[in-house]
Amino acid sequence: MVEGPSADEAGFRQWVAVRSTPLRRKAYLLSGSWHTADDLVQDTLIAVYAGWPRIAKARNIDAYVNRILVNKYVDDRRRPWRRERPVTDVPDSTDAGAATAFDAIEGQDSPLRRALATLPVSQRAVLVLRYTDDLTVEEIAHLLDLPSGTVKSRLSRGTEAIRRGLEGRTPFAQSTATSSPTSEGLS
Repeated sequence: MVEGPSADEAGFRQWVAVRSTPLRRKAYLLSGSWHTADDLVQDTLIAVYAGWPRIAKARNIDAYVNRILVNKYVDDRRRPWRRERPVTDVPDSTDAGAATAFDAIEGQDSPLRRALATLPVSQRAVLVLRYTDDLTVEEIAHLLDLPSGTVKSRLSRGTEAIRRGLEGRTPFAQSTATSSPTSEGLS
């Protein structure tokens, strides 16, 4: 005889049913790709499921899961294979104006997304948490284990970079070629 799901598993399933769509949107804003976002959410949910009995007792489950998501994203960006791009012909030199993987997504290109893609990982994470979850500076600082001054600085610099990019003062292709979002961590 097969038994039904335990109370812990039922609670996890219920939480996932409610929170998976906002979590996926947040992962998309971090990564710029729905496919990568789905992978991030899947990895995050696996980690959450493994610790669900302990996590379910937390005061703020969403904050804990947000931290897992951001950490998974940062860890994923640090992997060397993510920086490799298959090509049919190897060029003699690099093209600084080449489109990024962000820009290759068909039908989902927008100036705001391109501007967000130019930001370092840490600034992007702070902006996404601030403007998608409406978290305060202190909440973001606690979530990412950063001083609030660092969060304010990243918010300010990230917002200004987005503003400059949207006003056309900074070409997005040049910004992505000169910045290295994969090398900057959250600390």
